[in-house]
Amino acid sequence: MNPAEPQASSPVKLPYFDYLLALLKDGNEAVAKSFGRHVHWGYWETPKQATLTTDDFAEAAEALSAQVCLAGNIHNGLSVLDVGCGFGGTIAHINERYVRMDLVGLNLDERQLQRARATVLATEQNQVAFRQGNACALPFPDQSFDVVLAVECIFHFPDRKQFFQEAYRVLKPGGYLALSDFVADTKLLPLTRLKLPDWAFYGKCNLQFSAADYRRLAAATAFTRVTERDITVNTLPTYSYLRKLARQQARIISKSAVLETLAAEIASRLALLNYMVYGFKKN
Repeated sequence: MNPAEPQASSPVKLPYFDYLLALLKDGNEAVAKSFGRHVHWGYWETPKQATLTTDDFAEAAEALSAQVCLAGNIHNGLSVLDVGCGFGGTIAHINERYVRMDLVGLNLDERQLQRARATVLATEQNQVAFRQGNACALPFPDQSFDVVLAVECIFHFPDRKQFFQEAYRVLKPGGYLALSDFVADTKLLPLTRLKLPDWAFYGKCNLQFSAADYRRLAAATAFTRVTERDITVNTLPTYSYLRKLARQQARIISKSAVLETLAAEIASRLALLNYMVYGFKKN
């Protein structure tokens, strides 16, 4: 299906995807290059050298996927499940860099999968498929994958523990679960319990998880934590780029988008909200 054709409605409220899909349908080149492949923050190895051009951000978004793949011990010849795959950017990243890969992207929102299927095509030596499904009830048999990824999406899942249990179930022995997440400092946790209105730009986000909670969750689900990296500083240019991109758009962005993004930036710069990359190994 052509991404510009009418698309199915989403089973979840994600206004930011509604906004992106509308701009992509309009043929917005800057948005297509920025978020038509990856829908997540960027990673700059040297943040002070960020130029904040569209190409610069696209490279940074690619680099963030690479950081999660590194935590997942991605290499040739693996079966990989990307949960919350968005438009398929991380699947595309792996598809273009590795061979003999069996790659599956999973998402609850069929609209996102339509774009992924239209834009991410398997190379000659790989297999690529996109499937609709629930992160907390993965529609796959036990021990199906070598790696499970969740790039900047786990805060949308109904229950982190249930997702970890499902990831453990579908992983082969010795397999890896790798993810990126916004992790609250203990000082911020009381504020994260405030209920956001239904019209919140980023949808329902559960940020009530600390680094200590992740350590306890890994132990409770029999995962060994092998990677825990705070890359907040490397992601901060994202906020400046988002402001620049928003000023260029003909479509008016909501006040909710501005306020939520600004709140995340302030909390991140104060080290109250940390952007973390985790890697866990199945025992």
